[in-house]
Amino acid sequence: MDLYFFKDGSCNASCIRWSLVRLLRSSGYDAAVCMSKWQGSGKVPGGDHEYIDVVVDGTSERFIIDIDFRSHFEIARAVESYDAILNSLPVVYVGSLARLKQFLQIMVEAARSSLKQNSMPVPPWRSLSYLQAKWLSSYERKLNLGEGSRRTNHSYNHKQCVGDLRMLKSSLQTEIESERLLKPIMNEGKWRAKFEGWRPSPLRS
Repeated sequence: MDLYFFKDGSCNASCIRWSLVRLLRSSGYDAAVCMSKWQGSGKVPGGDHEYIDVVVDGTSERFIIDIDFRSHFEIARAVESYDAILNSLPVVYVGSLARLKQFLQIMVEAARSSLKQNSMPVPPWRSLSYLQAKWLSSYERKLNLGEGSRRTNHSYNHKQCVGDLRMLKSSLQTEIESERLLKPIMNEGKWRAKFEGWRPSPLRS
C-alpha cells in the first residue's frame, strides 16, 4: 500500500527498493538505491542493475542488499547438486562485497559443472565477469526519487510489485521455517559438509 508510483509500466521491483531505502533511512541507516551500468566488453554483454547499499558511519565500508538474489544464478536444466546449492542461497542477500564475491565464484563454478554435465555451454550472462559487473561496476547512488519522479496519478497499480512482494514474503517465510527446523540438528561441520567439492570454506560469514 505504500509503494511509490513514479513511472508507467514495469518497474522491476524499483518501488520495493525505494520503499525499503526510505524505511532504512528513517531508522538511521545511510542507505541508498545504487544504479550500476557497464559497457559490453568481449564476450561480456553490457547491462545495468539496481540494488541497495548501506554505508557504515564514518567509513567507506558498504553492505549490499539485493532483494532477489537467487534469481541471478538460475540456469536451465540444472542438475540436482546445483539446485541444492542454489536453494541454500539466501532469498535476500545482506552482506559485504567481499562475501558477495565469494558467493559469485562458488556459484559460477557450480553452474559451469552443471552445464557441462548436460553438454551445455556457459552463457555470457552466467559468467563471473558479468555477475561481478552487476555489483562491482561504477554506480550512481540515489537517496530519493525526487519530487519530479513521483506520480500523483495512481492509474497504474504496479501489479508486478505486488506480485514480487508476495513472492518475497513467501520465500522468506519458507527460508525462516527451514532454518527453524534445521537449527536443532545442525552442528559445526554439517552445513559445510553439504558443500564438499564446491569449495565450502569461502561460504563462511
